[in-house]
Amino acid sequence: MHLLRLLLIISLVASCSQDSDPSPTPTELYFPPIGTTAWETVSPASLGWNTAKIADLDAFLETSGSRALIVLKNGKIVVEKYRGKQFDNVTDFGVTSNWYWASAGKTLTAAVVGIAEEQGLIDLDEKASAYLGAGWTSLTLEQENNITVRHQLTMTTGLDDDVPNRDCTDPECLIFKAAPGTRWAYHNAPYTLLDGVIANATGKTLNAYLNEELKSKTGMDGQYIQTGDNNVYYSTARSMARFGLLLLNNGKWNDTPVVPEAFVTLMKSSSQNFNPSYGYLTWLNGKASYILPNTQVSIAGSVSPSAPADMFAAMGKNGQIINVVPSQNLVVVRMGDVPDTSLVPFLFQDDLWEKLNEIIPD
Repeated sequence: MHLLRLLLIISLVASCSQDSDPSPTPTELYFPPIGTTAWETVSPASLGWNTAKIADLDAFLETSGSRALIVLKNGKIVVEKYRGKQFDNVTDFGVTSNWYWASAGKTLTAAVVGIAEEQGLIDLDEKASAYLGAGWTSLTLEQENNITVRHQLTMTTGLDDDVPNRDCTDPECLIFKAAPGTRWAYHNAPYTLLDGVIANATGKTLNAYLNEELKSKTGMDGQYIQTGDNNVYYSTARSMARFGLLLLNNGKWNDTPVVPEAFVTLMKSSSQNFNPSYGYLTWLNGKASYILPNTQVSIAGSVSPSAPADMFAAMGKNGQIINVVPSQNLVVVRMGDVPDTSLVPFLFQDDLWEKLNEIIPD
């Protein structure tokens, strides 16, 4: 009798297990060690990828002026390709070569702000003038005090982006257009001034704070370098990949918290309703519409229809790209020259994913 009862219970448990749809156990991510160039690899063939199509990817990289491409799966390198020359146009581009992130560096800056916020050094809803000082714009004091750090992170300051030099951070270049939070506009100058917010809030230079709070904990290399009106990050492609891996793991490097998980969630979520494809200085795929830089036209559809819908991205001029795909534990990094003339390489990114889709199984 007891045996029959036990068998019945086992049968019911098995039936419930078959009917339910439990979430799969997440694959453990690999993190390359800090302070060394060691990085585990895995072959595309062992993952069941279509290796016959890699030659087409190579041809695409060659014709698009690419310098570096790295594809990580579960943190391990599956594809790593270098071509072309370094800035000196003599030395071949390789693992130790540095290149600029352009606006892909915005996403890194956002992460640094998130760290400072968790430490209580920055309040996102505090007026920006609390960190930059009064008179950082040409607005009235009342208008200026309405602009917060959060507005800077979400491109909603209301400052006029239709000025001769959108990169200029001088007060005379920062003109009132609309009330903060009432429009979205891709405007470099208010973003660049986040560097001053970080420095004044932390009492350290942007590079010093970045080194202490993020680079030392992830093994990233590189630094921000003043380039014209902009503060541009330069690093190796592998440093880009480390940052992508950090975001893939929701701000933790292995088990070490670096960027607060709650802030990473803000980065990869729609930050306002005007452009749902923009989070906190991060581009989002799979949304209903997006706005191109320097326009106010909302375009129906995803930023990159060929890419996975859950992908989020750091993107910069001339095709500097960090793509993070949580559903597939993928990170894709690309550095290089001009594939098109856009400030943000939407079309190039989509073309790249057309090639990757031929290689990576759905």
